[in-house]
This record gives sequence, structure tokens and C-alpha cells, in this order.
Amino acid sequence: MNGSFRLAMLLIRPANIDDCGLLRAMIRELAEFERLLEFVTIREEDLARDGFGENPRFRALIAEWDGQAAGYAIFFGYYSTWAGAALYLEDLFVREKFRSRGIGKALLAAVARIAVEQDCYGMHWEVLDWNQKAIELYQALGAEFPDQWRRVMLSGEALQKLAESRP
Repeated sequence: MNGSFRLAMLLIRPANIDDCGLLRAMIRELAEFERLLEFVTIREEDLARDGFGENPRFRALIAEWDGQAAGYAIFFGYYSTWAGAALYLEDLFVREKFRSRGIGKALLAAVARIAVEQDCYGMHWEVLDWNQKAIELYQALGAEFPDQWRRVMLSGEALQKLAESRP
């Protein structure tokens, strides 16, 4: 998606380096909504480097409703050895006062268009099991929930210890 598009009062546009403060603020709002704010350590300079530097590690879209920042999506490409290229949707968030206006679906559709334009076989993302409204939206869109897979994470001291291990 090279540019922006407008639908009624909604504008979805690619984020730029000047949006790093806004992105960080909305990331913190998402984490607060998910009851995980204490885990957010990202800084504006991290977002600037990682999203808008020489080798961007993510892309972001900003949703504006009548000129006000209403939400965002952050995503990046990955590769499946079984199926090929795909996009991973890391964050999809709509601020509370802008919910129930179709903004979340519009952001998802914008990322889906990018996936199709880039010949991706699909998109992947996660949803918390208690977020019933989001689950219902994803089910209505035809999303699948492959329960046989478990999320795995290695970080902090465990990551460092593994990285330093030798055969």
C-alpha cells in the first residue's frame, strides 16, 4: 500500500517517523487494555530505528477519524517453509472512543490488501482468549483458530543463556 485511502470520516495512512510518539502512546494504551502495561519498554527512538531506519523491521498504519488518531496496525513479513510469504499482524488497536465504527475491520482490510499485493499466502496474528469482541470479528471474517499450535517465547536471561551456550 503506497498511499492513504479515505472512507467517509476515516483515513488510513502509512505511519512515518514523525508518528513514533503517537505509536508509542497507542502501544501503551493497547497494553493497558490488555492489562499488561508493566511489560512495555519500547521507546520512541526504538520505533524510529526499527520502523523507519535503514532496515525497517516493521510497517505501521495509522487510522484517523475526522483528523483524530483513532488506532493503528503494526505488521511485518515472515516466511513459512510450508506455504511461503505471509504477514504477521503484531498489533491491531482502536482507541475506546472510536470503537464500533468499523475502524478495526478497515485496518485489517488495509493489511490484507498489502498481503495480497505482496503475493502473501495469508496473515497471522494472536488474540487474547478473553477478548470476545475481537474473536467474534475475526470469526465473522473467516479467520481460523488453529488450537494445536502453542505460542512459545524465549527472552531475557533464558535467551542470553541459550545464546551463550555451545554444543
